[in-house]
Amino acid sequence: MIKEVYITETNCITPIGFDVATNIKNIGNEVSGIQLHDKPKLLNVPFYASIINDEDLDLAFAKVTSAKDYSRLEKMMILALEPIIKKAKVVLNERTAFILSTTKGNVTALENQNIEPAYLHQLAQTIADFFEFKTEPIVVSNACVSGILAVSVAKRLIQAEMYDNIFVVAGDEVSKFILSGFNSFQAMSDLPCKPYSINRTGVTLGEAAAAVLVTSNKDNAKIKVIGDGSINDANHISGPSRTGEGLFRSIQSALAEAQINSNQIDYISTHGTATPFNDEMEAIALNRLGLENVPLNSLKGFYGHTLGASGLLETVIGIQSVQESKLFVSLGFDVIGVSQPIRVIEKNEDKNIRFFLKTASGFGGCNTSCVVG
Repeated sequence: MIKEVYITETNCITPIGFDVATNIKNIGNEVSGIQLHDKPKLLNVPFYASIINDEDLDLAFAKVTSAKDYSRLEKMMILALEPIIKKAKVVLNERTAFILSTTKGNVTALENQNIEPAYLHQLAQTIADFFEFKTEPIVVSNACVSGILAVSVAKRLIQAEMYDNIFVVAGDEVSKFILSGFNSFQAMSDLPCKPYSINRTGVTLGEAAAAVLVTSNKDNAKIKVIGDGSINDANHISGPSRTGEGLFRSIQSALAEAQINSNQIDYISTHGTATPFNDEMEAIALNRLGLENVPLNSLKGFYGHTLGASGLLETVIGIQSVQESKLFVSLGFDVIGVSQPIRVIEKNEDKNIRFFLKTASGFGGCNTSCVVG
């Protein structure tokens, strides 16, 4: 008998709120974290991004600990994890694991030739030591699918009976490295991003940390994780398959494990980066699966693309959509700009959601999908 796996606790630290309730309130009111920033130390021209206010972050962190020697990203991750560890009352023994998910971690440490904190295993150990986890931390870093892939990995480790509980945290910050990289691709939008719109011109970057408790214990469960799939399309170092093959197969795999058909999905939280190729690829993949009429949104219009945090952050918000029976607007969308029909959510609406699908795609051809219900 394969163990059932649940998500019982959730939290997030973002530019529009330091808990789930505040984020949901701002999303409901169509308040975006994306603003125009003039920060020459990050980029030599003004740019749109979704960035957490440093003073707010430091003030919130000071309420948790008086320790000073933590990076911005470490503060974000600790703040995301701390309330759910406290609330869950799970014993941090050898049956409780910790997964850290990120794409770039403490990459800003390299600006000061400080190598050690930039290692992902060191970042994970720093967070693990703060909470005194007894098990060695696990790092999941696979481009922009990292956050949702971490949930998939946690589910499988529990089903393999290696652990009973797994705390997952995902985070990335807006840095000079990230901005210069996307800018060199000419992939950054000169206005707040517009996922799936004919007027989209590229990605807006953002930062966040999100955390969940994945567990075999049904008590206080918000949702059950019932299927997942992760497929690489091996197409290009940064460009997705034009046929959506990797995403198509990952969703197909997730649906098969969940033992449901595509017509049973009530809502899709997509990747929706607002780049020309990503949005087009997603529309093609969804049509190939008969999902074109299922309401979907991209939350990138609220948060920007938070890289490795995006999949977990958007899962946290998606879970809240299920809890509140509410579909949130895909901010920034106006006129459809993909070749295949899809049903982008244009205004907040009430809907009873039984099964929801979270998808993510990233550089190197990685694609991950997760069905929860």
